[in-house]
Amino acid sequence: MSVPEVTAVFGYALLTALATGLGAVPFAFVRTVSPSVIAGANAVASGLMLGASFGLLTEATRYGAWQTVAGAMLGVLFVLAADRVLQGHEPEFGAVRGAGARRMLMVVTVMTVHSFSEGIAVGVAFGGTATLALVITLAIAVHNVPEGLAISAVLHPRGVPVARCAGWSVFSSLPQPIMAVPAFVFVERFSSALPYGLGFAAGAMVFMVLIELLPEAYEQARRATVASLVSLMLIAMVLFQRYL
Repeated sequence: MSVPEVTAVFGYALLTALATGLGAVPFAFVRTVSPSVIAGANAVASGLMLGASFGLLTEATRYGAWQTVAGAMLGVLFVLAADRVLQGHEPEFGAVRGAGARRMLMVVTVMTVHSFSEGIAVGVAFGGTATLALVITLAIAVHNVPEGLAISAVLHPRGVPVARCAGWSVFSSLPQPIMAVPAFVFVERFSSALPYGLGFAAGAMVFMVLIELLPEAYEQARRATVASLVSLMLIAMVLFQRYL
């Protein structure tokens, strides 16, 4: 394979990462941040992350069912381990300290780790036909926008400016161009790792929602309101992926 081919793979994967930053745009119009806004943002992020997890599991099982389950369990253990490490410290994220900073760090970390699998998916797709590669790349780029929205929904209500929300969103997707090239060059070896990686990402996101985002949302807003927002965002994300 030629250098122009490798460069093209990296370029397309980089575009998918940059698309994540678009998820911060709606927060340019949010002026006031109250506990109810934080609760609503957590609910929106939870629904989007759960919907994305369903899509990841559906895709992963095409490559192997038990590998997907194993990857999901590893994802849960990863979040548990990260939470235990952060519990013993007073983390900082910008001007935020304590529990809020821990949640922000956890979300950015989980979404960044999740992007490694998407980068592999892009590289593997380019190992097939050009049409398949373009379809997969476009799908992931569009899919990254609500993921950026989920990240921004956690960061912005806690005082992170919109530009930095966009920056952190793009940062979380940088593993995509990094992993796309080796996956393209060694397509057969990397394709076997996809169910583990996608399952890992799904397990980590689901557990992150259940252990961090939803408990805080329920503390700050009516349960019915939170549940309604989560359900609507989950359904919207599933339909979005279904008809993409």
